[in-house]
Amino acid sequence: MNTPKFPQRIPKAPTIGEKASFSRTLTEGDVSLFIGATWDVNPYHTDEVFAQQTPFKKRIVPGLLTASLLTHLGGLWAFLANEMKFEFLAPVYVGDTITAEAEVVEAEATEADEERGWVRLGCCCINQTGEEVLRADVTGFPGQFEE
Repeated sequence: MNTPKFPQRIPKAPTIGEKASFSRTLTEGDVSLFIGATWDVNPYHTDEVFAQQTPFKKRIVPGLLTASLLTHLGGLWAFLANEMKFEFLAPVYVGDTITAEAEVVEAEATEADEERGWVRLGCCCINQTGEEVLRADVTGFPGQFEE
């Protein structure tokens, strides 16, 4: 079976040290759509009165919504993840601007598939004040790009 080739994006091929990032301000609509899709009705995300009684003092954005920002970067690389590890370091609130960053930290061809191999990405999400709110390690398969 032939692996499809994608038009050149970033990067041409997985190269250790290659980085990508983007920023997005999370809105009430983003949170509502995410909760609607996942049914994550945790009161930390949905109940302002409950959240006011917690150390967070207001509703927090679902952690996996924040983590999902990294999928945009994976999409640019046509990256197919097979393992993800997340460490949630600080709360994210509606209105926060999050910068998602990914760096190729390891890339290796395998004997079974010399062209494709696997890639490990070191990722993080940082809020508008520079605080790291999420750290992630993602392993998977890179897309194949036209030269």
